[in-house]
Parts: sequence; C-alpha cells; structure tokens
Amino acid sequence: MIKKISQIGILLLASVFASLSFAANNSDCQATLKQFRGLGDTAKFVSESYGYAVFPTIGKGGIGIGGAYGEGCVYRGGAHTGGVNMGQVTIGFQLGGQAYSQLILFKNKAAYDAFTSGSFEFGADATAVALTYGASAGAGTSGASASAGDTKGVARWVSDMAVFTLAKGGLMYEAAIGGQKFKYTPN
Repeated sequence: MIKKISQIGILLLASVFASLSFAANNSDCQATLKQFRGLGDTAKFVSESYGYAVFPTIGKGGIGIGGAYGEGCVYRGGAHTGGVNMGQVTIGFQLGGQAYSQLILFKNKAAYDAFTSGSFEFGADATAVALTYGASAGAGTSGASASAGDTKGVARWVSDMAVFTLAKGGLMYEAAIGGQKFKYTPN
C-alpha cells in the first residue's frame, strides 16, 4: 500500500514539475522582484536588505511523499552575483501540487554569506495558495517556521532574513516535515 502511494506521489510530482519551467534568468528574476515590490511592505524590506534571492517559479507537490524544486537568481546591492537551485523533500500528510514564487531577503552581509556558502538549508512554507501574498517568519540553518497572511501580511526579520511567497496556482494541503536546501553558484 505504501509503495503504491509512493508511486502515485512520484507520478504527481512528475506531472506538476513537467508543466513548469524552472530555468531562471536575470530578466525573469527582475520581473518577479517587481511583482513582490508591489505587495504589502515588501518594497520596504527590499530597500533595507543587503541582498536577496528571487525564485520566479517553484513547483511543489506530493501525496504522502513530496518535493519541491526551483531555480533563481541571487543579488547583492542590486547586482546579480549568481544562480541558486532549491530542492525540498517532504514526508508526512500532504496532498496536491502548487506553483509559487519566492523572495528571500538578507538583512546583512552575514546572512548573505551564510546563504551563499554553498550548503544553506531552512524550511519556509506558505502553502495556503488561496492567499495572494504570504509572509514567512523564520529562517535558520537548522529549520524554520512559517505563516501566511493576506495581501496586507506583516513580515519581520528573523535570523536576519525575511521570506515572502507569492502563489501562482495549484492547491496543496499538507502537514509535512522537511526543509528547503539551496545550492548557490557564483557568476
């Protein structure tokens, strides 16, 4: 039975990911950043940040076993410094698939350096895709917490990072464990 559920989950993930384009270039990342700047207080956070990572599209899906993947761009002081891949595997109660954009802001050089070190990991989920804007509250190298709000969501710096997500489509219900892992590649 578990093997059958795993096979169905893998097929669902494959179909969700096959319908999405993950390759991110500078113009895609800039267009996504522009969308984020128009929501809530994100523009204020961007102006206060030392750097940021932008993921135009992250695809996420699962049935029992799930995963997520996306590619993005990393910036310091507004200059494009490299690319980044995000992968996530989750195990637990979850069902569905979704696509979303994600913006990770680094308040200072230490947070930027930790993220671009090559082995950064944290959990940041805003999976209530009915919302048009999510603000997550936590980030760290060993885990994080997250919450979602409406178009006037309130964000805050936690561990010198702030994470925003913007739903693009899909429906996902989950109560899963897992963390996003990032691999940075400098220009």
